[in-house]
Amino acid sequence: MTDQVVERGDVRLTGQASGESRFLGRTRELKDLRADIERAGLDTLAGRKPPRARVLLIAGRPGSGRTALAEELVRQVADRYPDGVLRARLSDPDGTPVPVERTARDLLAALDREAPAGACADDLTEALRTALSDRRTLLLLDDAADAEQVDALLPDTPDCLVVAVSEGPLTGISDVRPCTLGGLDAKSGVELLSRHTGSVRITVDPRAAEGLAEECQGQPAALMLAGGWLAAHPKAAVSDLAKQLRAADGEGTALSRVFRLAHAALPATAARMLRLLALAPAGLVDPQTASALVGCSVGSARTTLDDFVALGFLHAVDSPLPQYEVPGCLHDGLRVLAEHHERPGELQLARARMLERTVRLLQACRAITETDSPQARQKLLDLPRALRFPTPRAAAEWLRVTRPALLASARLAVADGQLDTLARRLMSQLVRAMVAHVGTQAAAPDLYDIHSLVLDVAERRNLPRERAAALLNLGDLDARTGRTADALARYRAALDAGREVNDPYATGRAMESVGGAHLELGDFDRAADWFGRALVERLARDERAEAARLYGRIAAAHTYAGRYGEALRNWRAAIAGHRRLGDVAAQARALSELARVQEYAGRPEESLRTCREAVEWARRAEDTRLQAALHLRVADTLEHLGDPASAGLHRGAAERILGEYEEGQEEDHEEGHEGPVAASDGDSQRKPEPDTYEIRGTSAED
Repeated sequence: MTDQVVERGDVRLTGQASGESRFLGRTRELKDLRADIERAGLDTLAGRKPPRARVLLIAGRPGSGRTALAEELVRQVADRYPDGVLRARLSDPDGTPVPVERTARDLLAALDREAPAGACADDLTEALRTALSDRRTLLLLDDAADAEQVDALLPDTPDCLVVAVSEGPLTGISDVRPCTLGGLDAKSGVELLSRHTGSVRITVDPRAAEGLAEECQGQPAALMLAGGWLAAHPKAAVSDLAKQLRAADGEGTALSRVFRLAHAALPATAARMLRLLALAPAGLVDPQTASALVGCSVGSARTTLDDFVALGFLHAVDSPLPQYEVPGCLHDGLRVLAEHHERPGELQLARARMLERTVRLLQACRAITETDSPQARQKLLDLPRALRFPTPRAAAEWLRVTRPALLASARLAVADGQLDTLARRLMSQLVRAMVAHVGTQAAAPDLYDIHSLVLDVAERRNLPRERAAALLNLGDLDARTGRTADALARYRAALDAGREVNDPYATGRAMESVGGAHLELGDFDRAADWFGRALVERLARDERAEAARLYGRIAAAHTYAGRYGEALRNWRAAIAGHRRLGDVAAQARALSELARVQEYAGRPEESLRTCREAVEWARRAEDTRLQAALHLRVADTLEHLGDPASAGLHRGAAERILGEYEEGQEEDHEEGHEGPVAASDGDSQRKPEPDTYEIRGTSAED
């Protein structure tokens, strides 16, 4: 097994652990946990095969080193589980439980098992159990809030092992004996201090070091902060810090006392940045986030964040980009300090600056994929240098790495139940960046969550326009993942919401989408009827391009129903509309579809003439693939009409065109160009793509 790591959100799949461990103490606890793996369970004693994975529970307060112990246990036993180690965090740093469906989906993605967007928790957990049924995998479930979270994720096989980390017992899961953590032993506590202060200061006054470890109650988080304080104060004696802690005795826990002293020792600007990190989405922070929170440069923010890691305030995240994490045991302390030292207006402003920076980064992330557009190039150049990405690949990597924080930002933006302009812009840019880099299909689960957030707020605040937008977007995702009946219900609800506020875009789009759902369900009469209603809306507003496209959709519905006369009439109307607009590519595709229907209607000579006309328009539109497809169709028609020689010429032309196209694609690939795929034959009969994945009817402009 390699050491390859697969990450998605707060979930990771890794190979066997390797390398030297710097873990301290907990010898007895590790021995007991390893023995518990081999212990015969209640089912075994009763003569039955264990139906589920064994669960080992490490219980302790945040800051007790419970996660470090779990990781050391995993390192020691990982070689028994050849299918790797899955890690998932079940609570955010502020203590908010992560929904089971989100964890299950991310675990499935780490196993390369995608699940439909919008699938319920039961379906996702069942899919996860199925994926793990024939594997020997170790699951580390960190920060479990309750037994229900863990129980829902348990594999139905004794070949897997689950290591759960929680503050208390997991009542309800059978045959679990918790390993409850206290403080480190004195020797390990002193050694942990010496890693920060160096051995000389400890050797000079070993009794003071032991006293300091005792004042910290052996809690690793408190000891790390104490060590960081001593490292930052090289002239202070170890006994000085111990005295200050004894003087503060009775004022909270040992960890909170050390934390307050360490915070008070920071320079004012650094202390303010630390306090404001309580606003970081899901406790995840990077230099851009910290820079926006306090209004300093990105370089200065990164230096300060690195200092915080050395002082024990932050954990550095194993990531290709600089990322940091606020430990859950410090989150409440940071929040209390922020509320005490900062006015509410200042906290609100810092939050707005952070979200605004995220919006602008998302704009830059998307804009770099649109450099063929002069307007997009100019927007990119107008951004400050610190917000630009050097290449599309760098932007995609940033989007991948920061995905958990970005999704948490979306939840944070609407956490107060509002949907203000900043929240709308954030949702819009996040959706558009994901679609630009990942594609709608791959990003569908995240898009579903984002639009569900908007829908929830819109329904609670009675915002019909936003409700219509969210329902349309959710309906599109349902339709793309095969849940057409669900999509139809959402489109009808969106139509009602659009009519409530007289929103012409929402009503027209909903009518067309209802028609598309009926078309997918095979109800061609209703599809044609709803497309016709949408056409009337477009014509009334003189939206000629949309009207021309809708003529094509009506024609497609009539074609499926076998009403070729109506189909021909509507395709001709579509062609006329595209011709008046000067849309050469759309005219070529519509002519191609007209020729197809003429062939269905038993008019091969007319189809041949239309195909030849379509070839010329496809050539003008530089639509190479459509040209080749049309040449092949002409060849088929000529063979049907008894002219094999001419048919061979057209087949040769198609092969030559496709050869040149593929050669050009290879050259573009070698040069690193990433462009859209040319439209293929039959595009006019496809369900139309949404205009954009943005929150419609809102201030979602760039």
